[in-house]
Amino acid sequence: MMMGRVVVIIMSSSGGYGNGCNGSGSYCGGGGVVGVVVAIPITRWCTHPLISQIWFPHPSSSIALRRGIYKSLEDKISKPRKSKAMGRLVFSHFLTISNSSPRLATSLCYGGFQIRRWKRPSSIPQHRLLSARNGSGFRCCCSASLLQSAGPETSPSSVKKRIVSGVQPTGSIHLGNYLGAIRNWILLQNTYDTFFFIVDLHAITLPYDAQQLSKATRDTAALYLACGVDTSKASVFVQSHVRAHAELMWLLSSVTPVGWLNRMIQFKEKSRKAGDENVGVGLLTYPVLMASDILLYQSDFVPVGEDQKQHLELTRELAERVNHLFGGRKWKKLGGRGGSVFKVPEPLIPPVGARVMSLTDGLSKMSKSAPSDQSRINLLDPKDVIANKIKRCKTDSFPGMEFDNPERPECNNLLSIYQLISGKTKEEVAEECRDMNWGTFKSLLADALIDHLQPIQVRYEEIISDSAYLDGILAEGAMKAAGIADATLNNVYQAMGFLQR
Repeated sequence: MMMGRVVVIIMSSSGGYGNGCNGSGSYCGGGGVVGVVVAIPITRWCTHPLISQIWFPHPSSSIALRRGIYKSLEDKISKPRKSKAMGRLVFSHFLTISNSSPRLATSLCYGGFQIRRWKRPSSIPQHRLLSARNGSGFRCCCSASLLQSAGPETSPSSVKKRIVSGVQPTGSIHLGNYLGAIRNWILLQNTYDTFFFIVDLHAITLPYDAQQLSKATRDTAALYLACGVDTSKASVFVQSHVRAHAELMWLLSSVTPVGWLNRMIQFKEKSRKAGDENVGVGLLTYPVLMASDILLYQSDFVPVGEDQKQHLELTRELAERVNHLFGGRKWKKLGGRGGSVFKVPEPLIPPVGARVMSLTDGLSKMSKSAPSDQSRINLLDPKDVIANKIKRCKTDSFPGMEFDNPERPECNNLLSIYQLISGKTKEEVAEECRDMNWGTFKSLLADALIDHLQPIQVRYEEIISDSAYLDGILAEGAMKAAGIADATLNNVYQAMGFLQR
């Protein structure tokens, strides 16, 4: 468990201290409450404290909303009932005050953290001041130490196992991304604590268009949601919005032998395609960043395709190496918790749909980087484009349709796609399509794809057109992720012997 600091202020027009917290986590402030300010340095290593503000409506207050707050959230703000609900808003949305003469009021207990001790206002240093736009100084009316879980120690049985995964915002998300990863997330989010992010830092390891990166990132996030990722169950955020990813990567790179990276198959393949003279160091250290993505959140499982298993093995080796070099008694001597610094994650490989193949080569994976767009079905492809791609996809001269014939990789791939899209069993598809010719089957597959993707495309258009909604989702996801990631990063700094701030 890592110690942090939380500073809480509630403003009141009455001028007196209120009733404070009732100890159960419910809000029970006194006096006419105007609002609450929460300033949280997530870890001692946080350069810029994370500051969120939320204000309750009051007749004497003048409130200006700086970021997009939706009507449903405004309703919740006007009827504060539980500190847990209020805390979610505090962490997710930013508001600013233009109140002429705010005064201090009472204290708040935020559900989700265990309060260790409280300090009276007189004991708060004078330099701990926050200012509104009108220049008014706000004195901290309470300060609390908190406990925040950030380690791989055994969790209670009621705590869900954690999963992290992500997709690069390079090119369009295609059927392989959807069937091989995103659709599996929809099932996983119901039983696991899930973090799904857009891995934009990985996207720059090969030549890319800087003018399009931001748009591609938003498009990818919108497609996550359109495909069915539920933000009430999963956290969705942008990788670069949580700075701990890059910071932990640097720490991990210091204990990663170069030989481990040189043996990575994907590095060899991608560097050969790009030409050795065009390859940056980022491509070589790509697996270290991937390890950082996973280990930051103390992940139990990582959904990976067959082609990513080697990278996950490197992640596991790095976790074990750090635990050996810096964990246990060595960490405890430095004032830490002791034990393992990182949890060693396990791979989670779906039995079906983990590897969708190209439409032009049944032996190659469907990929964004393939030069021909004909090789893939993009989730946002129009109906006529989908039908044309299926019509022109590579086939063979064998009669009928069958699974698992090594001489018919294209047939097996297309049947597998149809099985996944239709929701039928392998046996049902084999029976239905056994005697079909290619023309009949292609028509069947194209219609199934169009029907399946149309609702996703409609939902995508709704989400991408509401930028405030999408920004709010990403901000909320990044806020939650940063709390966990920064706590882990603080552990690593301590275990590696850095001077603490």
